[in-house]
Amino acid sequence: MAKEKKAGLYHGILFMALFACAAFFIGEASFMKELSFSPLIIGIVLGMIYANSLRNHLPETWTPGIQYCSKKILRLGIILYGFRLTFQDVVAVGLAGVAVDIVIVAVTILGGVWIGRLLKMDRDIALLTSIGSGICGAAAVLGAEATLQTKPYKTAVAVATVVIFGTIAMFLYPVAYRSGILELDPRQMGIFSGSTLHEVAHAVGAGNAMGEEVAGVSIIVKMIRVMMLVPVLLILGWWGASRARKSDAGAGKGKVAVPWFAFGFLVVIGFNSLNLLPGAVVDWINQFDTFLLTMAMAALGAETSFDKFKKAGAKPFVLAFCLFVWLMAGGWLMAKYLVPLL
Repeated sequence: MAKEKKAGLYHGILFMALFACAAFFIGEASFMKELSFSPLIIGIVLGMIYANSLRNHLPETWTPGIQYCSKKILRLGIILYGFRLTFQDVVAVGLAGVAVDIVIVAVTILGGVWIGRLLKMDRDIALLTSIGSGICGAAAVLGAEATLQTKPYKTAVAVATVVIFGTIAMFLYPVAYRSGILELDPRQMGIFSGSTLHEVAHAVGAGNAMGEEVAGVSIIVKMIRVMMLVPVLLILGWWGASRARKSDAGAGKGKVAVPWFAFGFLVVIGFNSLNLLPGAVVDWINQFDTFLLTMAMAALGAETSFDKFKKAGAKPFVLAFCLFVWLMAGGWLMAKYLVPLL
């Protein structure tokens, strides 16, 4: 029995690895590159297609392997994500970019939770959607999911909102910038786009469409938002413990769920800031990390049926739209009037 369980575990992991390979292959298509759809997004879509078609044909012994990808491999992927960042990036962009990022992240998450309460929607979905919109899209949703231990379908719903509105913004920003409607210089536009676009891929795609000067600032500001995932996860751990204590009604003390992988993420950023590894090695690690995160996304998708989307209803998308409007309007106001003062 022990051998059968191990074999099932390995089969499930290998199955998700094949999904990740397929996501990478599809992501190489010119159409996908033009849309800046990362393998992570393609991976969760493939997983969801499988969950709603052939999932009943999957051997039950493979399920632990899929769950292993959505939890253990996910945490490793978040840790290795730190190789995309350095503390030098923070210094390079200056106080303006950091200040705008802090305001955007704080208001988006807190405001999203508040709007979620007004809409009387699921608390976890509201929180995941807000974190995804406020920090770095799918990667932030995955990090929060690993801390909160939410159900896979809630993660999939939050990721779907990020994909939809982040993609709209990615195409909208370059058009608005080139037309002169925004009245922002390249540095201001870089801070605006980096602090408000959902995914890292969105920031890269939109930035490149607006020129190298905008792209350089946009990507750095976006990466500073990624760094803010660490304090947010620590606060989530404390909040989760507080919620557990209240639900226990005094019967037991909720322990703070410390997201140790968040500290690993921070340590990796520090190590990467020392520039000890050759650029080629770092590039390989980033590719491998993207593969691991794609496996995790495919695993989450494989546990998500469309019936669960119906269960979530339209409210998550209403919330995401409200946050989308805030990111555009609030981000533009800060880029236009606050940035010149800093």
